[in-house]
Amino acid sequence: MLLFDVASTSLSVGATSSRLAKVAHIAELLRRAGAEAEVAATVVSWLSGELRQRQIGVGWASLRSLPPPASDATLTVVGVDATFTEIGAVSGKGSQARRAELIRGLFAAATETEQTFLLRLLSGELRQGALIGIMTDAVAKAAGLPAAAVQRAAMLGGDLPAVAAAALTGGALDEFTLEVGRPVGPMLAQTATSVADALEKHGGTSIFEAKLDGARVQIHRAGDDVKVFTRSLDDVTARLPEVVEATLALPVRQLVADGEAIALRPDNRPHRFQVTASRFGRSVDVAAARDKQPLSVFFFDILHRDGVDLLDAPTTERLAALDALVPQQHRVDRLATSDPVQAAAFLDATLAAGHEGVMAKAPDAPYQAGRRGAGWVKVKPVHTLDLVVLAVEWGSGRRKGKLSNIHLGARDPDSGEFVMVGKTFKGMTDAMLDWQTARFTELATSGSDGYVVHVRPEQVVEIALDGVQGSTRYPGGVALRFARVVRYRDDKSPAEADTIDAVRAMY
Repeated sequence: MLLFDVASTSLSVGATSSRLAKVAHIAELLRRAGAEAEVAATVVSWLSGELRQRQIGVGWASLRSLPPPASDATLTVVGVDATFTEIGAVSGKGSQARRAELIRGLFAAATETEQTFLLRLLSGELRQGALIGIMTDAVAKAAGLPAAAVQRAAMLGGDLPAVAAAALTGGALDEFTLEVGRPVGPMLAQTATSVADALEKHGGTSIFEAKLDGARVQIHRAGDDVKVFTRSLDDVTARLPEVVEATLALPVRQLVADGEAIALRPDNRPHRFQVTASRFGRSVDVAAARDKQPLSVFFFDILHRDGVDLLDAPTTERLAALDALVPQQHRVDRLATSDPVQAAAFLDATLAAGHEGVMAKAPDAPYQAGRRGAGWVKVKPVHTLDLVVLAVEWGSGRRKGKLSNIHLGARDPDSGEFVMVGKTFKGMTDAMLDWQTARFTELATSGSDGYVVHVRPEQVVEIALDGVQGSTRYPGGVALRFARVVRYRDDKSPAEADTIDAVRAMY
C-alpha cells in the first residue's frame, strides 16, 4: 500500500464532520490493506496520530526546512514505517546529522500531500477527528465483525493496531483477554457540572472518591514480579520502587489494579502536579530522586485478583475486593451517597485538602477498559482568566483554512506588554472558528510568517483552565493547564485583561 493512499484518506476524514463518513473512509482503506497484517496495524496507528515506534527523536526543529516535494507517489507504508524505525535507532556520535539525513531523504521522496501528512504525524498535529471510537468502528466495519467484539479485544489487548491486524487477517479476537503483565486501556471519565449532575447521571446514587492530581498507574503483580504502567501503557516500573514495594506488601499473588502515584507534603497535602511529574519522569538516579521526593501510591480499583477477573463485576463488588486487600492508607477517601448535600460537603472537604475534585462512580458499573463511559464522571471546579490573543496558527484537517490554535498572553502591569502563558485550540465551535479567522486576519501584523499569524494584542478571550504550572518554555515562568476557550470578550479591552501576577498567584 502506498503512503499516498493513507495521506489521501486522512484528508478525506478531516474534511467531513460525519462520524459515519469518517468510519467509511477508514474502513475502505483498511479493506485495501487486505491480508497484510503489518500494513493494517501501521495504518490504524498512523490514522490514530501515533507512530508504532512511539518516539523516534524527531521534533519541530528537524522539520522546519524541508526539500521540495516529489512529483510521483512512490513511498510505501512498509517502507516509511521501516524508515521511522531506522531513525529511532540512530544513536551515538553524529546521530543528529544522520537522523536529519534520513528525514530529508524521506520528505524528498514524498509528494506534497504525503509531506503534509508526515509533517503532522511527526509533529503530533494530526488532528483529523479519527478518535479511538471511530477507529474501532472502522476496523469492525472493514473486518465484518461486531463493533463490541473489536472494542473489547482492543481494551483488553491494550493495542488497537494489533487487534486490527488480527481482525483483518482472519485471526481470533478471543486471544485478547485480560492477562496479568499486559496493560489494558484504562477506564476514563466523562465530566459532570456538579455533584448533583453526577447523581442524576447515576440514577440517584453515586460512589464519590477524592480525585488526586497525581500520575495514574496500572499495577500488575504475578508472584514476586511487579510491573507498573502509565495511562498510555508505557512500562515505568523502574522509576517507581515505592509502588512496587507497596504492591508486594499486599496479601495476593496475582493482581491487576488501578492507582495513582503522587508526591505529598509532610502534612499529607499534595505537592503541585509538576513535583509529581518531575519525580515520575525521572529514569536515572531513581534512588537519589526518591530520597529527595518520595511518592505515595493509592489504589482505587481492581481488575483481577488471584485468577479471578473482576472487569465485569459492578463497582461495589470491585471496591469490596479492593478494601479486603489494600490497607486504608493506600486507598483514596470515599463516600457512597444519594444525598446531594453530603456529596457537596465531600467535594468541599476534598478541595480543602488540596485535591483537584471528586470522581463519581455508578455503583453497578463494570470496568469499561479503554472507554470514557458515564459509569465514571469527574467533578472539578473551573477557573477562568481573561487573556489577550497574541498570535494564531492555521489549522489542519477539518480546520484547514481556518485560524485555529491561539497564543495567549497575560498583561504585565509594569510594562504594559503581554506575556505569553500558553496556547489552545479547544472549545472552539465552527461558528467561532469562522469568526476568529475573519477577526484575526484583520488584526494580523507584518511579523506573520505564514504558519503562525501574529496579531495586534487587541482581542480579549475568556479561558477556562484546570490550573497553572511552572514552565521554562514561556517567559513568565508559568503555563496554563488544559486551557479551553469559553467566549470572546468584546466587552473588555486589553487593559482589563488579567495580569501575569494573577496567573502566578494561581500557581
